Amino acid sequence: MALVKFTSALKRFEPELTDINLPGDTVGSILSKVAERYPKLNSYIIDEKGSLRKHVNIFVQGKMIADRENLSDPVAENDELFIIQALSGG
Repeated sequence: MALVKFTSALKRFEPELTDINLPGDTVGSILSKVAERYPKLNSYIIDEKGSLRKHVNIFVQGKMIADRENLSDPVAENDELFIIQALSGG
């Protein structure tokens, strides 16, 4: 299982949000499991087309994912997946 970690700012959607181990071999399959566990968070992360929203970034093993549309980036058994909201402004 991959360890899924969240930035603490996402707790405003799911106050009980904690890092969790989830099965899956792609970012998309893991995000499906995240949605089951934390349904209010899903619409903040994923848009109506199933793509990653512009204000969210996901890193696997410290590297930003490449496929923001289909979420097909591979995730290995003991990888760490980190979900953060992108920062903007000046």
